[in-house]
Amino acid sequence: MPLERVEQLDYMADDQEGTDSCDEFEGELDNEEINLDDDDMPTKVTDTSAAQARKGKDIQGITWEGLNVTRQSYRLTRLEQYRNYENIPLSGEAVDKECKQVEKGGNYYEFFYNARSVKPTILHFQLRNLVWATSKHDVYLISNDSLMHWSSISHNLSEVLNFSGRIVPTEKYAGNLLEGLTLTQISTMAVKNRFVVAGGFQGELICKSLDKPGVSFCARTTYEDNAITNAVEIYESVSCGPRFMAANNDCGVRVYDMEKFQQMNHFRFPWPVNVSFFTCFCCNLLFFPFLCFFLNLVTLYYITKQYMGCIETLYTNVLPISLLYD
Repeated sequence: MPLERVEQLDYMADDQEGTDSCDEFEGELDNEEINLDDDDMPTKVTDTSAAQARKGKDIQGITWEGLNVTRQSYRLTRLEQYRNYENIPLSGEAVDKECKQVEKGGNYYEFFYNARSVKPTILHFQLRNLVWATSKHDVYLISNDSLMHWSSISHNLSEVLNFSGRIVPTEKYAGNLLEGLTLTQISTMAVKNRFVVAGGFQGELICKSLDKPGVSFCARTTYEDNAITNAVEIYESVSCGPRFMAANNDCGVRVYDMEKFQQMNHFRFPWPVNVSFFTCFCCNLLFFPFLCFFLNLVTLYYITKQYMGCIETLYTNVLPISLLYD
């Protein structure tokens, strides 16, 4: 379903059925105070380390002994009553039949650290890509109108960019919004190759290098009422270098060059585009016609601009796949 402004969105009624007891208890958990040792830092109020977990501390920092319910009984209640959102009915049961079942008792992972004090802000369950792990130790997230960086080594949380005020670009490019943007609500983002591209609820795009101060580029791509940026993808084009693409509810996907931040393509669809991402197939002149014939059997269309290059794959919310030859 297309996304509007966050304040206009409501959860589906089905999502609320059977969750009253769980929601009531979760509210009780949020109000619980976690008992800390004297040497614990204030920023680690709800954090749990592997050493603490081995000593019996709950990995989520919940003090079950102070509640009127045990962890086991609450987990059983949640499994029985909680209904997850499904846009395809009975999809979970169908997956269980197709996939190999996991054997209980296996050691599939080992708990290391739970940083509950690092809290991302996700305003609606359909928003995507607001938390990025760019390495084993670096996490970027949106929290209270700010882009934050958290290190799992130092446990340090630092602000990279604040979106609540005015953001003015520090570099000059054609199409850059020199007056800047104000009070931008971030709906999605991408963090890759030391670069951040964030999209907003009003079609905003904000681009920043993590290696230098300031914002490189900011613009508003559309002024339509339904203009939320649904997804952003940073990728490397074989023939054209670094690029990013933005999928929008205005039924468009825009492709930008990341060296001068110029719009290279604007693909229009008859439906809002929820997500887009890039994949590449290298092919020669002899093989290309056979590839196109095969792809035409399973896709909506393709556009040929040159014989050597990449195929940009756009996954949308109405038709499964559209392939665009770049």
